[in-house]
Amino acid sequence: MSLQLSSQRKVGAVLGYTNILVKNLVYLIYTPMLLSFVGQADYGVYQTSYSFVFSLSLLTFGFSEAYVRFYTQRHIHGSEDEIRRLNGMYLLLYIAVCAIALVLGLLLAANASSIFSGSFTDDEVNLAQKLIVVMTFNITMTLLSTVFDAFILAHEQFKFQQSRQMLTTLATPGLAYGLLNLGMGAVGAAVAQLAVTFVLLILNARFAIGKLGMRFDVRHFDSVLFRSVAAFSAWIFTNQVCELINQNVPNVLLGALTSASTVAVFAVSVQIRSVFYSLSTTMSSIFTPKINRMVAESDDNAELTDLMARVGRYQATLFVYVFGGFILLGRFFVERWAGPDFLDGYYLVLVMVAPLFVPLVQNTGIEIQRAKNRHRARSIAYLLMAILNVTLTALLVPILGFWAPAIGYVAYIVFGSGLFMNWYYQKRIGLDMVRFWKRIVPIAFVGALVCAVCVVGSFAIPAETWNLFITWGLVYSLLYTVAVYIIVLDQQERASLSTKLRRWRRHHD
Repeated sequence: MSLQLSSQRKVGAVLGYTNILVKNLVYLIYTPMLLSFVGQADYGVYQTSYSFVFSLSLLTFGFSEAYVRFYTQRHIHGSEDEIRRLNGMYLLLYIAVCAIALVLGLLLAANASSIFSGSFTDDEVNLAQKLIVVMTFNITMTLLSTVFDAFILAHEQFKFQQSRQMLTTLATPGLAYGLLNLGMGAVGAAVAQLAVTFVLLILNARFAIGKLGMRFDVRHFDSVLFRSVAAFSAWIFTNQVCELINQNVPNVLLGALTSASTVAVFAVSVQIRSVFYSLSTTMSSIFTPKINRMVAESDDNAELTDLMARVGRYQATLFVYVFGGFILLGRFFVERWAGPDFLDGYYLVLVMVAPLFVPLVQNTGIEIQRAKNRHRARSIAYLLMAILNVTLTALLVPILGFWAPAIGYVAYIVFGSGLFMNWYYQKRIGLDMVRFWKRIVPIAFVGALVCAVCVVGSFAIPAETWNLFITWGLVYSLLYTVAVYIIVLDQQERASLSTKLRRWRRHHD
């Protein structure tokens, strides 16, 4: 069984990063395509509408993130009947959540004119209203799908999970392209997402119930279990509020206080920023069930620190590589990809992503906190930092435009994710963060050195054409790979890499 789960994690990691590559390649094509069809202003309306509707995901109150922990405890220490009651409770909760989300979303659409009339034209307000209606149905089906998705994750079925995401990644822009050509504009893009989400819901339910044997007991609602889940989820919900504030409120403030074009520039930078999140969360999410098992069985902080450092080194190696490549080639890329009007997005990405290195290489610690039921302090700290972010953004938007939310976001990351969380991991959770950072810092040093060498070289031969862009990308990749192998990898990691390469060669000979 353990070998099968290990295989699932390995395949899941490979498919996960393949998904990231495919998703971003698709995004490189999809965003300019959408911009060319709908224009910068309508794209800004699309992003603003999405920010509003996405806030309805808060109605889950953190229950979805709690499922794996409570399932794991009942799988190890409980019975099948307890698991069925857990599933039944989640199904009833999410049906109620979906009904509330649908009502609130439609009310939001009905009041779009009063919300956006100060900054949007009449046509843009009408567009926002239509988009909110379609997106509301989309988020409702997404929420219902969470019930089955959580069960699939608890069973570590990463092959299915990642394959399904690949289908979503490829199907959405393809369908959207057809609807855009029919003249449906931004609404067509939203309808495409809705159609794919519906198919995804069917696939999730069919796999969880038919393949994994998910069963529900809705007749015996366990009130004691519900109180336990609610108490645990409350602090996850608080953290989701923080994420919503940091990811969506800046867009809303920009839309309310500036213009749709300003929103569009910031939205492009946020989309690029999200790439770095995906590089990190793909790996940490794969280890969520394992971390919950480790805590439930032994709760050994030394083993948990080793796991966090091992995963963190993979995350750091990839993060530093991608960020260094963006420093070197991102200006050319953004100008050619989104257009000269979006060039400020390059600098916004540099400012916002640099401090993300700290939280994104240690986000396995988030799952450790939750497994230990010690996540309350993080949620409180992040809520305070989110308030700081919004305050700075609101005060500075009239003066600095899209730079205001960037400054607020950096403050949130540095003080919350950086200083506070490392202190908390060390002093309260019991993880050895000194040992952790000794394993991580050399990667950042090597990456900075390689990037600096290439940037200096690019002054003499700037990447002003696609041929030079590709050439510099290859040179940078080669130098980074060699430097990491020689300087960063220890003897055990080199031996493991050599073994995997020999197996790959034998398999393909």
